[in-house]
Amino acid sequence: MSAAAGMRLDAAALLPEDAEIATMVGRAWLPGRMGGPSPVAVLGGRVYDLSRVTPTLSRLLNCRHPARLVRTTVNSRWARPVGDIDAVLHNSHADRRNAREAYLLAPCDLQALRACGVTFVSSMLERVIEEHAKGDATRAENIRAAIGEEIGASIRSVKPGSPEAAKLKDSLIKRGLWSQYLEVGIGPDAEVFNKAQPLSAVGLGAEIGIRADSSWNNPEPEVVLAINRAGQVVGATLGNDVNLRDFEGRSALLLGKGKDNNASCAIGPLVRLFDDGYGVDDMRATRIDVEVRGEEGYRLEGHSDLRQISRDPLDLVAQAVNRSHQFPDGMMLFLGTQFAPTQDRDAPGKGFTHKLGDVVVIRARQLGALVNRVNHCDRIPPWTYGLHDLMSNLAQRGLL
Repeated sequence: MSAAAGMRLDAAALLPEDAEIATMVGRAWLPGRMGGPSPVAVLGGRVYDLSRVTPTLSRLLNCRHPARLVRTTVNSRWARPVGDIDAVLHNSHADRRNAREAYLLAPCDLQALRACGVTFVSSMLERVIEEHAKGDATRAENIRAAIGEEIGASIRSVKPGSPEAAKLKDSLIKRGLWSQYLEVGIGPDAEVFNKAQPLSAVGLGAEIGIRADSSWNNPEPEVVLAINRAGQVVGATLGNDVNLRDFEGRSALLLGKGKDNNASCAIGPLVRLFDDGYGVDDMRATRIDVEVRGEEGYRLEGHSDLRQISRDPLDLVAQAVNRSHQFPDGMMLFLGTQFAPTQDRDAPGKGFTHKLGDVVVIRARQLGALVNRVNHCDRIPPWTYGLHDLMSNLAQRGLL
């Protein structure tokens, strides 16, 4: 059985361990003449269409009490039953999707898609190594051995933006070890960048894209925060901030080409809303497990523990949304990852890179699992459904 054929898309594998108490929302493509992308809730193993109450997920998350509104709506005649979650999950597989049945989309629509970088010591070190290697994977191991431990030992216990961090910066500059990545890693200002465009993210079961001209790339499993227009975190989900290490390593000015490509932003399966059973401290304690399965039998496992993040998630939110920068439709914010695979996949010294057909499984106990398969960006169906298409669809359905 190929890795792709082994993608398991059912509730037992994909929903949170405590799904029976979780308030989960997302988006699904609903079939029929009056169908289209719709906000949905998942409660008690059933999927409910929320579009008669809120036409977009952005609007739902901007409500005062999203979780309360969802549960009230599901208990009323305004939420239309769609079907069992198992059936919708099964139909979300890119290879067996039936357009006449509902399937999940990325759980975001009008929100800005942004990401934070180098928020863990391990990712800081790997970005510095990329920079010194100029994007050449064959040079990375020697550089890692030469400077990785020296820099790592210096920055592990330093609080970003502190007087101690400023002193360390001066010391590293004098030793010729300073880097632009350390500037955003331990300096006062975090790296927050545009990951992708609204509506361009792919969801559970979809193919994720790497460029055909990239020879060094990897998944980046991350917690993604759902943030409303007021800058408040209202829920969390999982994401894959697919990264082309060779492009970014050649120049930080190639970040756009390294990060924002067709199907290179995956989010899902659902947003778990904050309520009495799940809150900020639960999110802060998230451990993500990631698995990559190749068609040749290759397997890679790792993790990212949000408790090891160098900046508190709410500090990152405050740096992304504030009086200098507003987002009236809300934001989905990737928090960065501790996962930076260095194991050789093929030839010694070349480290890890994706191959076509890799299946990536990103899992967290209280958020469920996001599963996608790797393909080249230009082989994946292009992104064609934009804001105009969404507004036209909602107008035709009488939802605006």
